Amino acid sequence: MTTHRNPLLLANVSRRHVLKGLAASSALVIAARWSPLLADEAERYGAEAMPHGWVDDPNVFIRIDEDGTVTVVNHRAEMGQGIRTSLVMVAADELGADWPRVRVEQAPGDEETYGNQNTDGSRSMRHSFDPMRRAAAAARTMLEQAAAEQWQVPAEECQAGVHVVRHDPSGRELGFGELAAAASQLPVPERDTLTLKPRDEWRYIGRENVTDDAPLAIDGEDIVTGRALYGADVHLDDMRYAVIARPPVYGAQLASVDDTAALEIPGVVRVVEVPGVGQPAGFAPLGGVAVIAENTWAAIQGRDALEIEWDLDAAGDNASYDSDAYREALEQAASAAGRVVRERGDIDAALDQAEQRLEATYYMPHMAQAPIEPPVALARIVDGKAEVWAPVQHPQAAREGIAEQLGIALEDVTVHATLLGGGFGRKSKPDFMLEASYLSQALDGQPVRVQWTREDDLHHAYFHAVSVDRLEAGLDAEGKAIGWRHRTLSPSIASLFAPDPEHKQDFELGMGFTTVPFDIPAMRLENPDASAHVRIGWFRAVYNLPHAFAIQSFTAEMAAAADRDHRDYLLELLGPARQINPRDVNDSWNYGEDPERYPIDIGRLCGVIESATEAAEWQRERPAGRGLGLAVHHSFASYAAVVFDVEVNDDGEVTIHSADIAFDCGPQINPDRIRAQMEGSCLMGIGIALHSEITAREGRIEQDNFHQFRIPRLSHTPHEIRVHLINDDPEVPLGGVGEPGLPPIAPALCNAIYAATGKRIRRLPVGDQLAG
Repeated sequence: MTTHRNPLLLANVSRRHVLKGLAASSALVIAARWSPLLADEAERYGAEAMPHGWVDDPNVFIRIDEDGTVTVVNHRAEMGQGIRTSLVMVAADELGADWPRVRVEQAPGDEETYGNQNTDGSRSMRHSFDPMRRAAAAARTMLEQAAAEQWQVPAEECQAGVHVVRHDPSGRELGFGELAAAASQLPVPERDTLTLKPRDEWRYIGRENVTDDAPLAIDGEDIVTGRALYGADVHLDDMRYAVIARPPVYGAQLASVDDTAALEIPGVVRVVEVPGVGQPAGFAPLGGVAVIAENTWAAIQGRDALEIEWDLDAAGDNASYDSDAYREALEQAASAAGRVVRERGDIDAALDQAEQRLEATYYMPHMAQAPIEPPVALARIVDGKAEVWAPVQHPQAAREGIAEQLGIALEDVTVHATLLGGGFGRKSKPDFMLEASYLSQALDGQPVRVQWTREDDLHHAYFHAVSVDRLEAGLDAEGKAIGWRHRTLSPSIASLFAPDPEHKQDFELGMGFTTVPFDIPAMRLENPDASAHVRIGWFRAVYNLPHAFAIQSFTAEMAAAADRDHRDYLLELLGPARQINPRDVNDSWNYGEDPERYPIDIGRLCGVIESATEAAEWQRERPAGRGLGLAVHHSFASYAAVVFDVEVNDDGEVTIHSADIAFDCGPQINPDRIRAQMEGSCLMGIGIALHSEITAREGRIEQDNFHQFRIPRLSHTPHEIRVHLINDDPEVPLGGVGEPGLPPIAPALCNAIYAATGKRIRRLPVGDQLAG
């Protein structure tokens, strides 16, 4: 395990011939993240269906030095979700390592070696938990075998303890470091011969209260003391710094540039045109003009001095894109029928027969991921080989894009993933890395760092899709729902990779729309067309956000119309405990997971509702101007419910007294990080509900920085966030954690605002709608 490399234990890599020819294209990325399984992969789900599958070879992930130090390789991007700690804890626990002697090493981008490394979709732990356990169990077995050979005893008499292997009959023991060299020469045990530790022997996995011997975050001290390495912390000798003036409208092209004044700025060394690919852009650079300088400030000043003319005609309709007019057009389109994607019963008859008929239209705007660390990448090219350092969620996409751009072999591209100062989906698109590699090539391989400013990040994001959702419901004389019609309109992520389909794709509709689990006799779900005018990309929780906002807000309106308690009404809509096969509701995607193993579980949905409302003391009376709001959602194979306790004063100022979040992701591998993800989702969701909005006029994004694209401040932080983790059932498969806490936040908050004020919020953000 120190020097020897055994053949990799790879699963399902032979299936890659199916995707042959796509490896250097963005089509591979969209297929990997979102598309249903290909025709000849009908039985492949989860990690097995991802490009390059999974790996469980201990010689890939675990190294033991002679002094006993155990190094675990983390192959997923760390962006605050704690995967560097959680995966290492899994390996350390299964191996039997002593936590203070465990280190982490970040894997370079190399899916052929490490398996899939695309860190999004809330799947790092659910796809890596079993392979990492097997890798550690194999390493433990090899250590036991090495001890048995040294002592000349049967291997079954040797057992790994905490950082040692013992032979109880003789009382002998050897440390892991003493056995590492011999163990590394042994063959990796067959997978079906491994014995995994039972839950009652876990020392780190699932621990709620860790102590000093198992720190909360393996990088925690480095992060708080400034030693952790983020994208802009990498420095190379003789490096240059670049910023880029990009087209102000998606699809526009450079017409002309005068760089005379820019080149007179002290420190500016060169101005380089960066080619763009037009539309659809995929993960390629937008193009523009780069100013390269001896420092970032000089580069920014040089960019400001450029005199640029843009060809806006190349952008087509995007040059006249107005987000307000677009919202009005979508709202008008929502009044007409669209493509039917799911239907049950006779919706028209149900609505005609209803004692009460309700309708409402909800709006969610464009948003930018806006990670606190803007995109940044450092590239150099030496002897025809490219090396790039960046905070990247999808290093394989970066490698493939850079290799294609530079015309070199994939094995000649090395991507080093640093820590990410936030990602939220933005950093799985490696356009900024391709910019850096292009500029390094232009400087004959000299190291070049491309630094995005906050303004760059907001103007040129891969935006969360604007969404309009129109819902209608029919209630009988007792207030019971007998009909439900929902039309959803958003531009599709698919417009980024191919001609605009002008409809949401199946995977997008499967995020809480086609999968709405209500027990209503007549339902029709429709998807009218909507075109894209900016780069549309995935944003944390993706289309679950608008779907949850509309559906969970509308159920509260239905309860009020029926004069019913919202919690009781929502439980009635969900109906009896049962499991729904996603295929039965026209969801062929199911987050890439096996629909038999990962059904929609109504009992678990009801469970999080009951837990959150009980913790929030749902039945307790609140004073005037104060109210509770509830929402629930299933996404990424997990279940989340939220109750907010909100007060609104006469000036429309919102105070959030508390948030109770009940979360069911099945087995809880690292409860501390799960709680942190729920708390982070709560704060991000509050920003989405109250403040966050991207608008466009004449195709140009209007927001420049955080004074316009607002994120939550301390005044909007709940006075108390209580996270309730439920259903740690070992028989339930692992669910996602990073994203599923976010979708119910905005509707729960808006429902609480209604309970406090009597004012419905159907358009996000709330902004000044409560003023006066």
